[in-house]
Amino acid sequence: LPIEPLLPQLLETLRVHGRLVLQAPPGAGKTTRVPLALAAAEPWSQGRVLVLEPRRLAAKLAARQMARSLGEAVGETVGYRVRLDSCVGPNTRVELVTDGLFLRLLQEDPALSGVSAVLFDEVHERGIGSDLALALTWQARQLLVPDLAVVAMSATLDAEPLARLLDNAPVLSSEGRAFPVETIYAERPAPDQPSPRAIADQVRPAIREALATQQGSVLVFLPGQAEIRRLMEQLQDALPADVELTPLFGDLDARAQDAAVAAAAPGRRKVVLATALAESSLTIDGIEVVIDAGWSRVSRFDPSTGLARLLTEKAAVAQADQRRGRAGRLGPGVCWRLWTAVDQQRRPLQPQPEILSSDPAPLALELALWGSAEGEELAFLDPPPSGPLQQARVLLQELGALLPNGQPTPRGRAMAALGLHPRLGAMVLRAADLQLPATALKLPPLSAEQRQALACVMAALLGERDPLRQDAVGADLCLRLDLLEQRGRAGAIAPIR
Repeated sequence: LPIEPLLPQLLETLRVHGRLVLQAPPGAGKTTRVPLALAAAEPWSQGRVLVLEPRRLAAKLAARQMARSLGEAVGETVGYRVRLDSCVGPNTRVELVTDGLFLRLLQEDPALSGVSAVLFDEVHERGIGSDLALALTWQARQLLVPDLAVVAMSATLDAEPLARLLDNAPVLSSEGRAFPVETIYAERPAPDQPSPRAIADQVRPAIREALATQQGSVLVFLPGQAEIRRLMEQLQDALPADVELTPLFGDLDARAQDAAVAAAAPGRRKVVLATALAESSLTIDGIEVVIDAGWSRVSRFDPSTGLARLLTEKAAVAQADQRRGRAGRLGPGVCWRLWTAVDQQRRPLQPQPEILSSDPAPLALELALWGSAEGEELAFLDPPPSGPLQQARVLLQELGALLPNGQPTPRGRAMAALGLHPRLGAMVLRAADLQLPATALKLPPLSAEQRQALACVMAALLGERDPLRQDAVGADLCLRLDLLEQRGRAGAIAPIR
């Protein structure tokens, strides 16, 4: 891999300075090679090496890839920890974790006992969890663990601001390995108000053209699962017999994940319908063609309502370039951009950092738990806006998570441990205390345990972990609870009927 020649210099730089910024394009090997190199070298071999991944699927797949390279099973030298799932053992030296889980570890043990290095992967994505984890880790290093090695790894982000943030950290670069990619723009503008149907109608003929005129497998970037499901239904029986159609998004089971990223069988090709997950967090074998619908699904906080909304927005130039690069990993490739060259000039260069636009309530709770309500002394690339942060603290006080002086309450600590949005965490914790009007849900009287079980399932239905998100089910909670009971997928719910 292209990163290999850089590893000796990287290790020596880290020994001298204790921190660095690594720039390397997708496919260079930074995610899989750098952690293993640290875990095998002094002084980091004396502790665990933690690698923060922005997505659960990326953490699992990277762990599997590293374990395979060692000829081991996951859970031996390399393991992972994500929400509700972990695979580690007593001899695990490298752990891939999501930023949310890492925040829980850091809040419980700011000294990160037994950890020798923390690597932040894909920092260019500027997720709010990653930004916060980096800021808290850097302060912990300054105050508690000066020997902790900190590595920030990026594919596209300008390294200089990040290096200044980390006390003028050294910057190393790997050129990576990429072949030229021909870029084809659409002749007609993309729709201004994209719907799953409009996006599918635009992507479908592009897939047919790519299969008819190009060799190799095809990777299609779509904004979300709704578009993927629609195209899966439309293309399932409409593609040539030698073409495999696979989806790729975060909630797939392990078998479907492996099928999506594996190379096509000999004599066959693949069409992979993917979310932004495939931009940089993982590698898909055999891709020579990329079709980019040009959209991203993002969460935007609305201060007027105090709630966040999921919006479909145009992908930034940096995101589009990441996607195009996926076609040039094995040889010369082709990228269809389903927008015009004129539209390309009008797109933002970088996506807006989540910390400037996302719901600030989870961030405000984490800052309060850390003892830094405003976060002013923390090293943020972009400080959180003070207005929404104050609005979030008012909400947290109303939910019983914070005292008027900003200190977290025991309930606030319990809410954070649940890993839910504070609103949903408060619902789950209060369910056992309240006399829920069961008649409103056509339920018999509920015990405290049953009320809390119901609240947990409702939190899942309302949040990102909705087990029914792939089903054509309306928003009515009673109907959704009925469906869960019928399927036997909510064992805690079944007894309450």
